[in-house]
Amino acid sequence: MNQLDALKQFTTVVADTGDFKQLAAYAPRDATTNPSLILKAVQKPEYAPLLAESIARHGSADKVELMNRLLVRFGVEILRLIPGRVSTEVDARLSFDTEATLERARRLIALYRAEGVDSDRVLIKIAATWEGIRAAEQLEREGVHCNLTLLFSFPQAVACGQAGVRLISPFVGRIYDWYKKQAGAQWDEAANAEANDPGVRSVRRIFEFYKRHGIATEVMGASFRNVGQITALAGCDLLTISPELLAQLAASEAPLTRALDAEAAKRLDIAPVQYDEAAFRYALNEDAMATEKLAEGIRAFAADTVKLEALMI
Repeated sequence: MNQLDALKQFTTVVADTGDFKQLAAYAPRDATTNPSLILKAVQKPEYAPLLAESIARHGSADKVELMNRLLVRFGVEILRLIPGRVSTEVDARLSFDTEATLERARRLIALYRAEGVDSDRVLIKIAATWEGIRAAEQLEREGVHCNLTLLFSFPQAVACGQAGVRLISPFVGRIYDWYKKQAGAQWDEAANAEANDPGVRSVRRIFEFYKRHGIATEVMGASFRNVGQITALAGCDLLTISPELLAQLAASEAPLTRALDAEAAKRLDIAPVQYDEAAFRYALNEDAMATEKLAEGIRAFAADTVKLEALMI
């Protein structure tokens, strides 16, 4: 059995790509997209017709609506190839505007429904800011399920659990990147690998807290830099993995065992935690890594959205 098949025994495997033509090779249940992945895809010859078709069919719409249509078109194509859900991201420039996030999310869901897609097969991706979490809380009440992304810290995860969001995406690789950069020449790769990786430790803490306190929000590790980070989280609810790393897992027959155990986590001595707005903002502010990576991630997704919009003109 290869490592990908072994991983699927413990964890739901999700493909992290806009390149949906690669999906069949790895048989993921779900798929996630973001503006950077869609931008990368539409610049390939095989996906250029999707962009051209969206422009031709909806060219009289403004750039916001054109973007909505393109994202949903990719989502619909992806859903034809997988049995589960696709995550579609709200414009990162709305990350600090609850009402605007709600409006955009409702529009995306309406477009999916118009294409005959049941809303249970769509997760609306929203940045895990305080405003984004409040928007997700309202959407969940409306039956629209959410994937809270750009999540780098325990306080963000706690607030998402309190809000009853369906799923969170803690970013393993970007946490690893930050600590490695901070350490510079002092970084010891071997000592900070696999279970000791700072990104892996962050996801483990969130997973165990959720399971210990009966929080139903699903944990989906994301943003991996190497296979070791993935195998160290075998047993997590879901893991979203790039095609490149899926290929490495499929090519390896090295042993893979469960690393995270929900039943064992229920017996751990972990104190309950809650955050109101002031406590959330202060706790996030105290985490330099999370503060920097959240801001950086929003800027990067926003920049790629602008680039994608430019292709539609």
